[in-house]
Amino acid sequence: MRWVKAIARVLLGAALTFAGVSHLTFSRATFQAQVPTWLPLDADFVVLASGVVEITLGIWLASGFKTHIAGLLTAAFFIAIFPGNISQYVTQTDAFGLNTDSARLTRLFFQPLLVLWALWSTGAWRWLLVKRVSNTDVNGL
Repeated sequence: MRWVKAIARVLLGAALTFAGVSHLTFSRATFQAQVPTWLPLDADFVVLASGVVEITLGIWLASGFKTHIAGLLTAAFFIAIFPGNISQYVTQTDAFGLNTDSARLTRLFFQPLLVLWALWSTGAWRWLLVKRVSNTDVNGL
């Protein structure tokens, strides 16, 4: 099972790295169109910054170094960008082949799966559970 998690972690890292590179290069304009208009930041800045974050997280996940922390931060990143996916659905913004309401709605259900993927493949889920149990034992004394 350990090798399955490692493969899943590396695949997630590769996907994030690819997405980050696309933010900085060939899909930059498409990503800018997805930045919610209510966000009080320049859309290009948001796209470039999120691209750098994705590349950083992707390389970190693939490296195998302190994977539980990388998993927690990746899950937090996926949660942080979720409002952009909601905005894309609400504003009916077409991008990346998501050109129908049903396609954009379906995408919303995949974001929680990415959060779970990050937590499971890195051992962060287990680390959180063990940490909670150990804190309960200490506090219960």
